[in-house]
Amino acid sequence: MDEPQDTDDRADEEAAEAAREAGEIGGPAPDQDVPEEERPLVEAGEGEAEGFEQAEDALAETAAHGDPAPDPTEHAGEPEAEETEAEYGEPDHVEPSE
Repeated sequence: MDEPQDTDDRADEEAAEAAREAGEIGGPAPDQDVPEEERPLVEAGEGEAEGFEQAEDALAETAAHGDPAPDPTEHAGEPEAEETEAEYGEPDHVEPSE
């Protein structure tokens, strides 16, 4: 009868690990270091323009994830040759109907 208990323990461990991993999705909350009782005040902006500045700062911080932008010249291909050996034909001549 040890097998069902081992299976339950393992299932509990896996569920706890899955919950921990799911909790990390999206990264840490920007106000995670604020005490729980002060969090509503910080989220509301504490009376400072209804939190607009804090929301804007949080948005800018989230959008700028700190990765340096790639240099486009490193990813660019070789330039095309200026001269071409293509031969062009003359356009079709259409007689006006009037």
